[in-house]
Amino acid sequence: MINRALGLAVCLLAAPVFAQDFATSFDSTEVAPGIYMLVGSEGKFGGGNISVLVGDEHVVLIDDAMVPTAQPVLDAVKNLAGRGPDFVINTHVHGDHVGGNALLQDDGSYVVAHDNIRKRLLVKSDDAGGDGGLPLITFSKSVTFHVNGHEAHVFHVHHAHTDGDGVIHFRDDNVIHASDVMFHKLFPYIDLDNGGSVDGFIEAQKQMIAMADDDTVIIPGHGELASKADLEQDLAVLIDSKKRVKALVDAGKSQEEVLAENPLADYHDQYNWSFITTEKMTSTLYRALTSD
Repeated sequence: MINRALGLAVCLLAAPVFAQDFATSFDSTEVAPGIYMLVGSEGKFGGGNISVLVGDEHVVLIDDAMVPTAQPVLDAVKNLAGRGPDFVINTHVHGDHVGGNALLQDDGSYVVAHDNIRKRLLVKSDDAGGDGGLPLITFSKSVTFHVNGHEAHVFHVHHAHTDGDGVIHFRDDNVIHASDVMFHKLFPYIDLDNGGSVDGFIEAQKQMIAMADDDTVIIPGHGELASKADLEQDLAVLIDSKKRVKALVDAGKSQEEVLAENPLADYHDQYNWSFITTEKMTSTLYRALTSD
C-alpha cells in the first residue's frame, strides 16, 4: 500500500495526475502528547509525512503536502487543533512538502524555512502554490520553537536530501521529524540536482542516530513510523550500497556495466519502489561517485 501511494510521487514530479488520485482527507496518529503525524487516508497519496504540534498557545505544522491536497491538510489541522496553524515549517523545497504554503499563509500562517528553500522557490514558486507560498521567515543554521511546553529544535543538515533540509528534534518528547532525510525501508531519493549528496545524506542520518535512543520515535519523510534501529538499518543499507557501487567504479566499469552487474540486488525485494527503483538508486550512486 505504501509503495503504491508513493508511486504517485513520480507523477507529481514529472507529470500532472488526476485529482481523484490524491488524498482528500488525512488520518492522524498521536506519536507523543500533542504531537501528531498526518498521512493520506485510505492509502491515498497526500504528499510527504506531516507532523503537527497542537496546544493552547500555538499550532505548528511541519510540511504541508501538495497544492492539490493543501485544503485537506488545513482541514485536518483544524479538526485536531480547532484552528489553523500559526507556523508552518518547510523541511525542504519539493512540491510534496511545500505545496500548501500559499493557502496556509493566506489563512494566516507564517512559513519558516531554510534560506536555500526560499532562494529556490524565488526561482520557481509553483510548487508552493505561487509567490504567496514563499517563506516569510528563514534561517541559516537552526531555529528553536518554544511553544505549548515543547521545545522543537529545527536544524539544517548540509547537502543531504537537498541543500535546504531541516530536521526537527522535539527534545523533551524524544521525537525526530526526519522528513526526506529518511525514507523508511525504501531506497532514498537523493536529489543531486537540488544540492543533495550521498555523503551528506549519510552524515545527516548519523547525526540523527547520535541524538536518538531506543525509545525515540522517528517520523520519516515517506514510510511508516520508525525507531533508531530502523534508521540504523536504512543507513547500513545505503552505506553498503555505496560500497558495492564504488567497488565497480574503482574497477573501471561504465554506468551501463555497473547496472548490468546489479550490485544492489540483495536489497531489491525490500527497498525497491516505483520512484527510486533499484536501477535508479544504482545510477544515483554511480553519478555521485563519478562526478567532480
